[in-house]
Amino acid sequence: MSARVAARSAPQSAWGREHRARQPEAVRRHRQKDRRRLRSMATAVVGAGLAVVLILGVVGLRVQQVRLSYRLDALRGSRVEAEELNRRLRVEMATLKSLSRIEGKARTELGMVAPARDQVRLAREFVPAGRGAAAVDRPSVVAERPVPRDVGVR
Repeated sequence: MSARVAARSAPQSAWGREHRARQPEAVRRHRQKDRRRLRSMATAVVGAGLAVVLILGVVGLRVQQVRLSYRLDALRGSRVEAEELNRRLRVEMATLKSLSRIEGKARTELGMVAPARDQVRLAREFVPAGRGAAAVDRPSVVAERPVPRDVGVR
């Protein structure tokens, strides 16, 4: 046993009792601070705090990863739906542009008929060598060369 513990357990004299009675409570129970122990406890608390922060950071990143994974799956699904809609709309557009469908609608809904041969006239720009019906009906006009104003006629 240490000397301190032995001194406490030994019977006290009257002087010791009086002396202790006069001392304030804080002075009687005063202990010396062990700086090494306080430093190691502070280091342990800081280390534990860092470990908690790191673990919470890793868990937070994992939660964010899972959330982004679900969002990515949803976006992939909507992309597939958009591509399917785009394909269907292209097919519908090709169907609506069909010349046979347009001709059928013109005949049934608008009452149009195919023109007779004498009703068709081709512009000379679209017929080689100007042999179109429009070329025969109208004489060709030859443009005259304009005379410059500063040159006098002599």
